[in-house]
Amino acid sequence: MIRKGLILAFTSLGLAGCGVGGTHYDLVIEGGRVIDPESGLDGLRTIGVLAGEIAAITETSLEGDRVINAMGLVVVPGFIDLHEHGQEEESYRMMVRDGVTTALELEVGTADVEEWYAEREGGQLVNHGVSIGHIPVRMDVLDDPGDFLPAGSGGSGTATPDQLDEIERGIREGIVQGAVAVGFGSAYTPGATMEEIERMFGVAGERAISAHIHMRNGLAGLDSTITAASRAGVPLHIVHANSSAGTQIDQFLSMIEAAQASEQDVTTETYPYGAGMTRIESALFDDWENWDEEQFAIHQLVSTGERLTRETFAQARAEGGTVIIHSRTDEMTRAAVKSPITMIASDGFIENGRGHPRTSGSYSKVLGQYTREEGLMTLSEAIRKMTLMPARRLEARVPKMADKGRIRIGADADITIFNAETVIDRATYMDASIPPEGIPYVIVGGELVVDGGEITTARPGRPVRAPIR
Repeated sequence: MIRKGLILAFTSLGLAGCGVGGTHYDLVIEGGRVIDPESGLDGLRTIGVLAGEIAAITETSLEGDRVINAMGLVVVPGFIDLHEHGQEEESYRMMVRDGVTTALELEVGTADVEEWYAEREGGQLVNHGVSIGHIPVRMDVLDDPGDFLPAGSGGSGTATPDQLDEIERGIREGIVQGAVAVGFGSAYTPGATMEEIERMFGVAGERAISAHIHMRNGLAGLDSTITAASRAGVPLHIVHANSSAGTQIDQFLSMIEAAQASEQDVTTETYPYGAGMTRIESALFDDWENWDEEQFAIHQLVSTGERLTRETFAQARAEGGTVIIHSRTDEMTRAAVKSPITMIASDGFIENGRGHPRTSGSYSKVLGQYTREEGLMTLSEAIRKMTLMPARRLEARVPKMADKGRIRIGADADITIFNAETVIDRATYMDASIPPEGIPYVIVGGELVVDGGEITTARPGRPVRAPIR
């Protein structure tokens, strides 16, 4: 294999079209508009891929086993989704056509990191990784009956001192096994005091591992969460600011910016839809019997698409399942999407063709509606939110992330190619399985996983995992 330093030297001189000794590349992406959010590159270039890495970036022609004519298309780092619950083939097939090349389950996470990675050995469509999750560990320790989120004691129960010790041991074990982060969901565990949350924050903080949390109680909850993270010395990531803030999105984001200004390590994310989705049996809805009648109607049962009433909500909660919540305005969504501090993350999940359109369309919706049509941000700004920002969030824990989210020599060849004039989401709340338009090529580890808009048989996705010590 040709040394990276030599290729870089030739590239900087504009000579990499000849390669070193007439290099023949595995894959060539010719003449596209290349945007790299780290260097600021935004221009017509040809990229040569060799052994899964970007080996040449040049203004001249290259030779390769496969040449993609990218004239008129935009070539960017593959999108990195920090918040993707759908960690199986069906969801991967949805998200990869939306340009996602790395999908990470960092909110709920898992109680068994080793087993989670073992289940995905042999390659997947996309790169994948997981956190050790306070929620599932707590569910195990408190013997909760839920299968994904708490449906009983794991959410509403108060942990004894011995149980707290056991939860801590579970989190520590997951960290040793290479978990990408530590996941939390205080909104789903009302029985967990802030003292418990802060204690587990401290476990992550010992190794400067980021804590990714679905927090509770709006602005007051954000304040207590930021304070607890500061005391624990943990890097903090607030998931889906739009869902957690609701009507107070401007104040919510301002509080995070204030924490950042004080040099606290706090980041956040958003998805570009006005409706959320979660499990109807979770503790999030424990007060449902006290709701006004109108509140039931904003809930849509995923399995049937029907809007709920008090009676049908009660039935669905007893049976369990997912529900879409139509609770926010377009203005709230725009405020979250355009903020310079938010990353884009889907919070996606799809099962048997049913789910939320954010699994299939979060990235194309930002590119098409919010960037091209509404001009909320530049294309370069949008790409940064989808690539470099999430990569940097994880680099301290997972050094390999420094080779993702960039178009540069030596970076992983995880690349998304789209048409800036046509890219748009098409999935709906009634049919979340409709793929977007305008993303003809997606490359993972140097291999085409979407070719001409169709998913290939390649499964080059590899685990994203912290070094195991």
